[in-house]
Amino acid sequence: MESWFSAQIGKWYLKSKRDLPWRHTTNPYHIWLSEIILQQTQVAQGLAYYNRFILKYPTVNDLAAAKEDEVLKLWQGLGYYSRARNLLFTANVVVQKHKGLFPANHAQIKDLKGIGEYTAAAIASFAFNLPHAVVDGNVYRLLSRLFGIKTPIDSTQGKKMFSELAQNLLNRKNPALHNQAIMEFGSQFCKPTRPDCKHCIFNNKCEAYKNGWVEGLPLKTKKTKVKKRYFNYVLIIDQNNNALLNRRGQSDIWQGLYEFVLFENSQPVLPADLYQSNELLKVCGREFDVLHVSKTFKHILSHQQLMAVFHVIRVKKFVLKKGLIKTDIKNLTGFAFPRLIEKFLNEPELKEIL
Repeated sequence: MESWFSAQIGKWYLKSKRDLPWRHTTNPYHIWLSEIILQQTQVAQGLAYYNRFILKYPTVNDLAAAKEDEVLKLWQGLGYYSRARNLLFTANVVVQKHKGLFPANHAQIKDLKGIGEYTAAAIASFAFNLPHAVVDGNVYRLLSRLFGIKTPIDSTQGKKMFSELAQNLLNRKNPALHNQAIMEFGSQFCKPTRPDCKHCIFNNKCEAYKNGWVEGLPLKTKKTKVKKRYFNYVLIIDQNNNALLNRRGQSDIWQGLYEFVLFENSQPVLPADLYQSNELLKVCGREFDVLHVSKTFKHILSHQQLMAVFHVIRVKKFVLKKGLIKTDIKNLTGFAFPRLIEKFLNEPELKEIL
């Protein structure tokens, strides 16, 4: 089955592919790093992060020796921070268990933390030319349209069907080229909306194009329920220009990242009510000046919508409660903050206050 498909898509790829640094290497560490960065991240954004990681940690041994705070800081702005923590954990496994050599076996690669079926297939094929087909969102979209498959891609049956189809289509003599080509075509040509079907190399075979199904495929069964959360962040500064920070724990979003003192509510809270709350008074006392109240920042995560307001408060002396840390406000840029807080810190009004 694979001959006509692989020949056409391979020819298209060699002519039309983007010039990306991880396509010029078979170094499994570099390929692994690129694949983890590109999970949930567009190439345009991920490229700069990839280059910075390679520059700072040129080998897996260098990454394994890094501190978590350093890795999270370098990752800042990419989101889905569990990827960064898994990078560090897995780098240590490769160094300690595999003597610094990335395993060249698909099953062993998949056993590494943070590596699923798709990423294992990508590393196995790109680094070692092993015959394992990749199936990501781009591949689902292309195959569902080309073959007119209406089985939901998030169903057990759908996942099995697409995995088997992708494996049957695979060019086993050159799986690396084939996998790069199918992902690139899905990303750059068979796009989610308004693909250029008239000039598609598969338009004479594409069932979705012939039947008017392009915009409706692929199908999904599940609708993600979005949870709304209301955050009031309080940047508390004392007379010596020290600020209070908290490091987030393991049971919620942004594990290991830093934040200001947080008050979370199920509904929006008026500033006046926040300033009279016992929780805030326990930290800053009853005498304080409000220097700034931000606009509401809306931050979208995969299953959550955060509505955050930032308050800047000046106190004579704050109470250093358990779990909080004190730092000079000049040092804030050295901490790994979530993108939401980073946006606030870059507000022009705040720079005038601080």
